[in-house]
Amino acid sequence: MYKGQSIGVVVTAYNEDAFVGRVIETIPSFVDRIYVVDDASPDNCWDVIQDVATRINEREALEPERAVADGGDGRRVVPIRHDENRGYGAAVKTGYERAVADGIDVVAVMNGDGQMDPAILDRIVDPVVTGEADYAKGNRLLTPEDRASMSTFRFVGNAMLTGLSKFASGYWTISDPQNGYTAISSEAIEELDLESVTDNYGFLNHVLTHLNVNEFRVADVPMTAVYGDEQSSIGYSSFVRFVSMLLLRSFLWRLKTSYVVRTFHPAVIFYGAGTAGLAGGTFGLIASLARRVRGTESFTAGVASFVAFLIGTVALGIAIWLDAEENAHLEVTKYEQDVPDERTSDRPADQFEEPAPQSDD
Repeated sequence: MYKGQSIGVVVTAYNEDAFVGRVIETIPSFVDRIYVVDDASPDNCWDVIQDVATRINEREALEPERAVADGGDGRRVVPIRHDENRGYGAAVKTGYERAVADGIDVVAVMNGDGQMDPAILDRIVDPVVTGEADYAKGNRLLTPEDRASMSTFRFVGNAMLTGLSKFASGYWTISDPQNGYTAISSEAIEELDLESVTDNYGFLNHVLTHLNVNEFRVADVPMTAVYGDEQSSIGYSSFVRFVSMLLLRSFLWRLKTSYVVRTFHPAVIFYGAGTAGLAGGTFGLIASLARRVRGTESFTAGVASFVAFLIGTVALGIAIWLDAEENAHLEVTKYEQDVPDERTSDRPADQFEEPAPQSDD
């Protein structure tokens, strides 16, 4: 228990047999239940998960505070395995569904690769536990110190996705959308239409849009980027293509649902005018440049294209401003941990230290 609420953690695992055991072992003891979801890993993940789960469950089987609303079968670690690989989002959904069925109040997510420091789990869940937000996520981009270990390639890619995700989700002050260190209330899980959220790695971006349409508050929690010897299973070229199209569809769906179907909002008009102006102006300027190269440039056409481009830019700026104002009440940014720690455990302090990266040796 943490501040009177039961806490569950979903640990997602795929090809992480060298790290997932340590992740499970170092999860803070205020966590009531740990759902480790092996997404049909071809390595030894499942064997590692079962071994660690058995050891922890035997050690903590008699602790009465581990009992939760499902009657408390004595298992603190619940191993779950997909019969086939279904994707990162599907693994998170499986954990969410099981946690809600067990009556867990707040559900966090940690990846099995050891990149998420268990010592700051209380900071991640705190905005949700205290009622300040319905969903909280880590943010590694707020300060230069936090992103120091992030490569330039990762940082540029993350910054691009952050910009696109702002349009798609409507959370204009939220950054680092690919950060999977999250926490969510059971009420939000039950209200979200998780079946319509992608099962793939775009899940984190997609779920933000669904949270916005359902008017849930999201908190950004500062954290430091941690990278070890783990290898990403993402194919970046296919990932970028998939997520880009997903974000475009999410953006259009959000505008239609929130600003047309539910109630009319002028941001839709400005988004439309901005897009048309920018597209038409850009095409016209390119055409004018081509005509100039051929020596048949039309001064009037060039000016008209420039004016269209300028109007589109202004209209898009107004649309973003209106959109940001409309959603400002749903954002809790730069959340700081300023309350005393209230863990209900006597586990030694070293259990909360950052998991050391493990090698394959």
